[in-house]
Parts: sequence; C-alpha cells; structure tokens
Amino acid sequence: MTTTYTGKDIQVLKGLAPVRLRPGMFIGNTSSTGMHHLFTEALDNAVDEALNGYCDQIYIAIGADNNITVTDNGRGIPIDMHRQSRKNTLETIMTSLHSGGKFSTKSYKVSGGLHGVGISVVNALSEFMQVTSRRDGVRWQQNFARGKKKSKLEDLGPTSERGTTVMFRPDGDIFKDVVFNPKVIKEQAKAKAFLTRGLTIVVDDQINDTVDRFYFEDGIRNYIEDLVQGKEVVTETPFYFSYDNDLRLEMVLWWTTFPERAVYSYANSVYTSGGGSHENGFRHGITRAVREYLTRQNSQPKKAKGVTGEDVREGLVAVLSVFVSGNLEFQGQTKERLNSDIQPLVESVVKDAFENYLLHNRTAAEAIIDRIMLAAQAREASRQARQSVRRQSATRRLTLPGKLADCTSNRVKETELFIVEGDSAGGSSKQARDRRFQAILPLRGKILNVEQASADKIRNNKEIQDLSRCIGTGLGDQFDYSRLRYGKIFVNCDADVDGFHISTLLLTFFYRYMPELIEKGHIYLAQPPLYRIQIRQKKKKSVHYAYREEDKEKLLEGHATNHVTIQRFKGLGEMNAAELKKTTMDPKSRMALQVTIEDAARTNEAFDTLLGREPAKRYAFIQENAVFVREIDA
Repeated sequence: MTTTYTGKDIQVLKGLAPVRLRPGMFIGNTSSTGMHHLFTEALDNAVDEALNGYCDQIYIAIGADNNITVTDNGRGIPIDMHRQSRKNTLETIMTSLHSGGKFSTKSYKVSGGLHGVGISVVNALSEFMQVTSRRDGVRWQQNFARGKKKSKLEDLGPTSERGTTVMFRPDGDIFKDVVFNPKVIKEQAKAKAFLTRGLTIVVDDQINDTVDRFYFEDGIRNYIEDLVQGKEVVTETPFYFSYDNDLRLEMVLWWTTFPERAVYSYANSVYTSGGGSHENGFRHGITRAVREYLTRQNSQPKKAKGVTGEDVREGLVAVLSVFVSGNLEFQGQTKERLNSDIQPLVESVVKDAFENYLLHNRTAAEAIIDRIMLAAQAREASRQARQSVRRQSATRRLTLPGKLADCTSNRVKETELFIVEGDSAGGSSKQARDRRFQAILPLRGKILNVEQASADKIRNNKEIQDLSRCIGTGLGDQFDYSRLRYGKIFVNCDADVDGFHISTLLLTFFYRYMPELIEKGHIYLAQPPLYRIQIRQKKKKSVHYAYREEDKEKLLEGHATNHVTIQRFKGLGEMNAAELKKTTMDPKSRMALQVTIEDAARTNEAFDTLLGREPAKRYAFIQENAVFVREIDA
C-alpha cells in the first residue's frame, strides 16, 4: 500500500486550538482532576499577587450552576494596547499561549506561573469566562468562550477598588462531569493560606450555603498542627526553620508514633505531589544531619551509617516550602515535580539547620533519635526474617492457595488476576474466564481492615496470606516487585454495600502494603453492570446492560414499560458465564477503572478517616456528607 505525504498533511494550529485538541497535555487529563486544575490555575495567579506583596485578600465563590469565581485585591490585569499583538493586554493574556508578566523578575519576583499558559488554558477549556480588571480608578470587563473573545473590552465606570476577578464555567464538551467538589476547592484554598502568611482567603460555597475563612498567623506551623491532629507525637513542639538568602525556604518537621510518613512539598506555593529537587535535598539533608549527630554523640560511625533515609522518615510529617526567583523549572504544565537545580543548596541548608537543632535541644533530640532507632531495629528484624523465609523456601516451589484457579501463561505482562467475592462468584468467573491468561481467586467475605490491625494479626490472616502468595511480591518491608506474577489485578466485587466495603478494604491493603502496584498501574476496579434490560420492539428482542442509573434511564427513554424487562444484578453469581465474560472480563468489551493516586495527601487522609482507629473522624465525615447521599442500596 502506498501513501502520499506532502505539505498538505501538515496542520498549523492557531491561537488556543492546540489546547482544545489535546487538553491532557496542558491539564493532565479531562477527568475531575483536570477540571479542578482549571481552578488551580486561576487561584495561583491570585496567590502570585500575594507572594509579591500586592494582595492580601482572595475571595472564591463556588456557584450553584458550576461556575467558579476568583477575586483578588492585587494590581489588576493591564488593559492598555499590547505592542506585539495589537490587542488590549487583557485579551492578549486570555487568548494567547505564552503571554504574561512572569517570564522575568521585573513584575513578579517569585511566582508559580512560569510559561504564560495557565489562564489562557482556562479560557480555552471553558464554555464561558468573564474577566474584570480594576485598576487606575476604572473597572474594565471582557467576556470569552472556548478560547475566543465574545465581547469587546468594556469600561464599567469608576471604582475605588483594585484587583482582578475571573469567573469561568468548564466546557461540558471537554469534561466528562462538570461538577466542582467544594471540599477540593476548600482544601486548596486552606493550603495556600497556610503557605502565604498574612493572606486571607474566603470560600463562599453557594451550593451548600456555607462560607469559610482561612487566615493563619503562624503559616506552616499552623499547617503541621492541622496535619498531625489526632496523632501521638514524640516531641512537645515541632522543629521549625526558615532561611532567606540564595533562596527562601521554610520547613517544619514533627515525628509521630504512627508508621506512615508524609512530606508535603511546595515550590512558590505550588504543591509538588511528585516531589523533585527541593524534596530530594530535604530528604538527604535530614538523613545526613541524623548520621552526623549520631557520630558525634556516640562515636560510632558504623551505627550512624546503618541508619537509612527510610528509618529517618518513618512517622515523619513535614512541610517544605521553597520560593525560587528567576529560573524556576517544573516538569510539565501541571507542575507536579520541581526540576530546578536547587538540591545541593536545599540539602546543605537543611542538614546544617537540623543538626544544629539536635545538638542544642537534647530532650527533643533523644525522643527523635529513639523514634528513628526503633524504625531501624524493626527494619533490621524484618530483613533477617525475610532472609530466613527465603532460605527456607529456596528449595521449595511456590505454594499457591487451593482456591486459586491459575492461568497457563507465565508472561507477566499479559496475565490478569481477578479477586472475587465468595465461591458463587468464583464459580461463575472460572467459567467466564480465558484460562490462558486470566486467573481467579475467590475470597471468603470481608478481608481484615489493615488500617487498624496489628502487624501480627496481618501476618497471620489467611485471606491476606492467600493474596500475598498469589500476587507473589510479598508485602510491606518484604515487598519485591520483581516477583510480581500478574500484570493486571482486578478487584471484582458485587455492586452492593458489602461489595463496595470489600473493594475498599482491598484497596486499603494494596495502598498500605503494596503501594508500588498502584503507582505502576497494576490495580483495577472491575465494573460489573447494575442492570440487564431486555427491550421488545415488534417481534424483536434486544438485550442491553446498564452500568449506572443514568445509563438505565437513557435506555428506557421512549419505551413503554410493558415492553421492558429489567433485572437488577445484586451479585456476580446472578450472571451466567456468558454475561459475566461479555460485560466484565473480556478485554474487548469490558469496562474497568485503573486505580491511581492523584493526591497522596488526600488519599492518605481518606484511608485514615474512613478506616482508621478513630471513630470520631468517621462520624464527622458521615455528618458532613450524608446530605449528598441519594440512594443507599441495602
């Protein structure tokens, strides 16, 4: 077959057309996360005004018709004619990629916006945007939609106020679900207020008729108090340090008795969920400080070298905030990772500051070092136990659970494990599977809640032992990714309350003891249908499957009720093998959700709240969210 390839095949996209064609390149994806990133871009612009001393008030309104308004009392966007675009400056900023005042330090000494892309992307992906600029005693306004202007710049008359207001509504043609989550909005606003001392952020939730005001006199010291709330800490107060020379740096550290660790890192007030050079420098710096302290105090360099970074960070909750002027580099427009070459400087500053703190605060130092040495001892005991198990099993074949129906292929990338609920679902699934590459593991009821259980209880639990042996990697400190036996692992539970609970327990287990499987994209939630709908039309019958209530309603539109038969699936065992294969297991026709971690802090908080040891958190969560529950499937 021959094909022609000429200049006619080359497209040149103008204006904001590339954003609408490939939105994922600019906001990560078109799911709820990507849609909320539009708000992040608008908020970051307002916070940049505050970071540079021009703004101390930000007002956010969550409209009932799914629009967002962000208002600051900064300088206001310039409206004069731009010499290059020959358009007014406000319009130039809103309709052109790579336009803005943050390419140099002349207008903004520090900022989270770097590329002149963010707010124009919001315009491109909004069905409507209205921008108001108050400056030089005049209020100006212009409307936009889907990346293009919809009105001329209008003079609305004199005003004594200054600042910018951006109101936008995301485009339903781009996003799957145009509904803002007030909790996400409030969490972002609260974090920005923690990081920007002296800034007040008000969130007016017009959906739920609530108003929240965020102002924190002590900045990130208030932040860490909020993060460790309800946890037992090993020192009376956290360690706080600030530095302002070659760069601005603030950090606060507090160790807890809990095994979980969390480092919340920010660069120019932007949350870097993927870490980066500043977080790497921080991690290395505190590890070096601990080793130096141990060497000085104990004169035992071998003991000091035996302490790892993992030991130092076990139980640690920390907030790191850096402000870089000039050459600030993020990885991609969503700014999840900092690439700027500041690791050596951050490492040196952190190491010296924390070592000095340990040397001059003996009581706190002893408590922190005891916590770290406890983690080191536990790690060493786990290593020895792991070696013992490996020696014992070196000459034995892997013993798999008797209920496992394994596949014949040994090529990990193509194999799939379906974890199902009970023997009934297990029987149907075994008949529906392709035995060449699909394995089935039935579980007996609800597995152990690992968020509350002790280490001994987890190790001795039969269901968890079966899971661990099937997957092959081991768990926790003994996890070995190279021993993974299946490329995809599906949690396939009934579409009822018990099924959802089992799915949640399994996800908790994977998140706490096999997190690398989630991080590398191996865990999926199977999506069995809720309904089987048979529709009779004349002499023909057609069968359809609905995965959501909305799908069912759409299928039933225009059909008389006496021509429709609806079967509600309460469990996988109610489906015959052919139905289960077609709807849930066959790669060509099934639906499945890949499990990802979009925000580690919020994910950790969710598991702790819903499945942790403190019932009060669950009670508060239920009180706060019960109003949103439309249907409880008993």
